[in-house]
Amino acid sequence: MIAIIDYGMGNLYSVEKAFVKLGAAVAVTRQADEIGQADKVVLPGVGAFGDCMRNLRQYGLEEVIHRVIERGTPFLGICVGLQMLFDGSEEDPGVAGLSIFPGMVRKLVTPGLKIPQIGWNSLEFRAASPVLDGLAPHSFVYFVHSYHAVPADPGLVTAVADYGGEVTAAVGRNNVQAVQFHPEKSSAVGMAILANFKEMKA
Repeated sequence: MIAIIDYGMGNLYSVEKAFVKLGAAVAVTRQADEIGQADKVVLPGVGAFGDCMRNLRQYGLEEVIHRVIERGTPFLGICVGLQMLFDGSEEDPGVAGLSIFPGMVRKLVTPGLKIPQIGWNSLEFRAASPVLDGLAPHSFVYFVHSYHAVPADPGLVTAVADYGGEVTAAVGRNNVQAVQFHPEKSSAVGMAILANFKEMKA
């Protein structure tokens, strides 16, 4: 079973529908016990970093996220769900992230281009990732964001995009993988990413 964490933020049901279309058993839940027992866990996110983190803590879900990650459960962060894996964000200074990965989330610097980045952009792969496996070079995916992660360890970056400069598009290490874009809105490429996660082994 794939648990999609419901903390009041994110495209929960779009993500759920995509996994159901792939034949996955899915639960949209904020019950820590259910999340803790899931075979795989998804942390989606839409909106401001600070609001997302406050909601996550309000529902008491920070501990179970750390627990499933430490246990080796396959874990996927989407959009702000990627950003929350880091120490903090310039969007909401002073609000601590989950600190799964060291680094900060920075505002996009895009001379001559609009912020947020909204629309399709191509990926340049930087490192192997189980969720990006099998994708064609320069695959297009759908972004909606004004901030991106800048990991302390550049080796965490599995894919980048070009938007007036290099933008972190995906990160990962072992069982924890995350994407800045929205796979549930990224047509066949996005479905391939979610299918890869569905088949990911602990």
